[in-house]
Amino acid sequence: MAQHYESDITRFINEYKTKHPDTEKRQLEGRALLWDKQQDAELLKQFKAARVPQKPYVYQTN
Repeated sequence: MAQHYESDITRFINEYKTKHPDTEKRQLEGRALLWDKQQDAELLKQFKAARVPQKPYVYQTN
Protein backbone atom coordinates (compact mmCIF):
# COMPACT_ATOMS: atom_id res chain seq x y z
CA MET A 1 0.00 0.00 0.00
CA ALA A 2 1.32 3.44 -0.84
CA GLN A 3 2.53 5.57 2.07
CA HIS A 4 0.44 8.58 1.04
CA TYR A 5 -2.83 6.68 0.62
CA GLU A 6 -5.68 7.70 2.91
CA SER A 7 -9.00 5.88 2.73
CA ASP A 8 -12.33 7.66 2.50
CA ILE A 9 -13.23 6.47 5.98
CA THR A 10 -9.98 7.78 7.47
CA ARG A 11 -10.52 11.12 5.76
CA PHE A 12 -14.10 11.26 7.05
CA ILE A 13 -13.02 10.50 10.63
CA ASN A 14 -10.23 13.08 10.52
CA GLU A 15 -12.59 15.74 9.12
CA TYR A 16 -15.23 14.86 11.72
CA LYS A 17 -12.72 15.17 14.56
CA THR A 18 -11.58 18.52 13.17
CA LYS A 19 -15.15 19.83 13.04
CA HIS A 20 -16.07 18.28 16.42
CA PRO A 21 -12.99 18.60 18.69
CA ASP A 22 -14.86 17.29 21.75
CA THR A 23 -15.50 13.88 20.15
CA GLU A 24 -12.82 11.96 22.03
CA LYS A 25 -13.88 13.49 25.36
CA ARG A 26 -17.51 12.46 24.73
CA GLN A 27 -16.37 8.95 23.72
CA LEU A 28 -14.50 8.55 27.01
CA GLU A 29 -17.51 9.83 28.96
CA GLY A 30 -19.75 7.32 27.18
CA ARG A 31 -17.33 4.49 27.84
CA ALA A 32 -17.21 5.41 31.52
CA LEU A 33 -20.98 4.97 31.81
CA LEU A 34 -20.84 1.23 31.21
CA TRP A 35 -17.30 -0.09 31.07
CA ASP A 36 -14.84 1.78 33.27
CA LYS A 37 -16.15 0.71 36.66
CA GLN A 38 -14.34 -0.32 39.81
CA GLN A 39 -14.66 -4.03 40.53
CA ASP A 40 -15.66 -5.23 43.99
CA ALA A 41 -13.61 -8.40 44.57
CA GLU A 42 -15.70 -9.52 47.54
CA LEU A 43 -18.96 -9.16 45.61
CA LEU A 44 -17.53 -11.13 42.65
CA LYS A 45 -16.46 -13.86 45.06
CA GLN A 46 -20.00 -14.04 46.45
CA PHE A 47 -21.47 -14.23 42.93
CA LYS A 48 -19.20 -17.15 42.05
CA ALA A 49 -20.05 -18.96 45.28
CA ALA A 50 -23.80 -18.56 44.66
CA ARG A 51 -23.76 -20.11 41.18
CA VAL A 52 -25.97 -23.13 40.62
CA PRO A 53 -24.41 -25.79 38.38
CA GLN A 54 -26.15 -26.14 35.04
CA LYS A 55 -27.38 -29.55 33.93
CA PRO A 56 -25.58 -31.02 30.91
CA TYR A 57 -28.54 -30.63 28.55
CA VAL A 58 -30.77 -27.79 29.66
CA TYR A 59 -33.59 -28.47 27.19
CA GLN A 60 -34.16 -32.06 28.23
CA THR A 61 -37.45 -32.41 30.15
CA ASN A 62 -36.83 -35.83 31.77
